[in-house]
Amino acid sequence: MSSPTGIGLRQPHYARVLEERPPLGFVEVHSENFFHDGGAALQVLQRARECYPLSLHGVGLALASADGGGDAHVERLAALVDRFEPALVSEHLCWGRIDGRHYNDLLPFPYTSEALALVAVRVSALQDRLKRQVLLENLSAYVQFRDSTMSEADFLAELVCLTGCGLLLDLNNLYVNARNFGGDPLDALDRLPMNAVGEIHLAGHAVTEHGLIDTHGSRVCDDVWALLRDVRARGVIAPALIEWDTDLPDLDVLLAEAAQADLIGGHHAEHPRARAA
Repeated sequence: MSSPTGIGLRQPHYARVLEERPPLGFVEVHSENFFHDGGAALQVLQRARECYPLSLHGVGLALASADGGGDAHVERLAALVDRFEPALVSEHLCWGRIDGRHYNDLLPFPYTSEALALVAVRVSALQDRLKRQVLLENLSAYVQFRDSTMSEADFLAELVCLTGCGLLLDLNNLYVNARNFGGDPLDALDRLPMNAVGEIHLAGHAVTEHGLIDTHGSRVCDDVWALLRDVRARGVIAPALIEWDTDLPDLDVLLAEAAQADLIGGHHAEHPRARAA
């Protein structure tokens, strides 16, 4: 039986994944790495698509950028979606472009009504162009804005209502922000529409003297596994993904992490807050 949990498919693991075809629920790649017209990477992606459902995860649309300018990026993504017909398409809720310059960072922005109106238009246009629902991911951030009039969770909930988009719930990001800024990640989960969650990301972080850094370079920590148990107990059955991008380990480590997520995925106990009510 195939695992419902997927892994991020990275170049060092291409050969072994395609030769051994481990029982994964799906594989995920960064869309921008496959925007070119030909070459070996696209051939690998075609083979992966023949073996597994595919998730295209974007890091460059910068949907909250005030000056627009992402039309060419959207067209390249649309061509990729048309060619590979992925099971899931996702992006980050961030900005990264201004005055014709694009920054390779996922930058936070103030959560205001003005920003919500801008992002809602962009997300609706994106979904219209791709002719499908897009999942938006909550961000790990290291600054907060005093101009924000709502939390990220409330912003995402409103965005779901306005556009019909789904959520890519990154539990490590949620945990990192809660530890760095103070707060309870369960409160954020309470405010997010769980029925809109279409994918869950699980990753590791670095602990520094200045706070937690979202590195995607280590195993998922116990507290994030606990958040996954909580989300599953809330009835969320969306597939999970092990996201590991730096200090990439042997494939067996990723498969072990995926197996642990599968075990938690099979846990459907009544939600503890429901019991308390």
